[in-house]
Amino acid sequence: MKGRHIDVSTTRRTPRITTRRATLAALAALPLAAALASPASAATARHDRRTLFIAGDSTAAQKYLDAKPETGWGMALPLFLSDRVRVANHAVNGRSSKSFVDEGRLDTILAAIRPGDLLLIQFAHNDEKSADPTRYTEPWSTYQDFLKLYVDGARAKGARPVLATAVERRKFDASGNSLPTHGDYPAAMRALAEQEGVALLDIQALSLALWQKLGVDETQTYFNWTATEQDNTHFNPPGAIAVARLVATELLDRKVLAHRDVRRVGDEIDELDPAWQSRLSWLAGTTPA
Repeated sequence: MKGRHIDVSTTRRTPRITTRRATLAALAALPLAAALASPASAATARHDRRTLFIAGDSTAAQKYLDAKPETGWGMALPLFLSDRVRVANHAVNGRSSKSFVDEGRLDTILAAIRPGDLLLIQFAHNDEKSADPTRYTEPWSTYQDFLKLYVDGARAKGARPVLATAVERRKFDASGNSLPTHGDYPAAMRALAEQEGVALLDIQALSLALWQKLGVDETQTYFNWTATEQDNTHFNPPGAIAVARLVATELLDRKVLAHRDVRRVGDEIDELDPAWQSRLSWLAGTTPA
């Protein structure tokens, strides 16, 4: 079966000192591109090589062996990028645009990011949790305010911010229509991107269309459905690869990356092929909560 491809005001709080777990997660993020790329060569040390940092939640995050087969799309993104672009995946389970900042994780990225690098920002899943004041943001106020911290922080470092609307969950109505689940958050991010002149990857719209194309039954093979779990939020390897393809295609289509930076976004990768899935790697240890 061929791979699927869809054409398609608040004052900032002083962040707490970065926790040991956040530090370890940041360190773990560094080698992800190397794990999936071809062997190192002299060309990979060229001065024009850039790093794409990911700030996000569990849908993008690097996973550990205890969570396998759960897979974040950030784990698969290097499959679609050339050796000119490294991936530093700082996304962590359970984080919102607010808690990521409050825990010092944005500061960790900004300490490492360099001129010419990219900061890809995807949040909403946990911003929506109104019962949890440590994570909740309101889409048309605090959510936008926190996102602007990422945008301004990247620009202050000479890096380019890129906003990505949250990937959709697997939810269908009785007629088999794929349903949006993120309320006003995608619209709020789109409005902020336009206001601030930031490139926008509309992963929410693209993933919704992809789930609709696949349908109720086939989407189960893209989400973390196991013998003991029916997870309609997180992905398994095929789902992570499929969403990473959407992200890479949008990076190319929005002219964030050039053609020489992106590869295999057509049918070269079949996400259902175990040979491609085997190129993903889970870190030893326990996935951060």
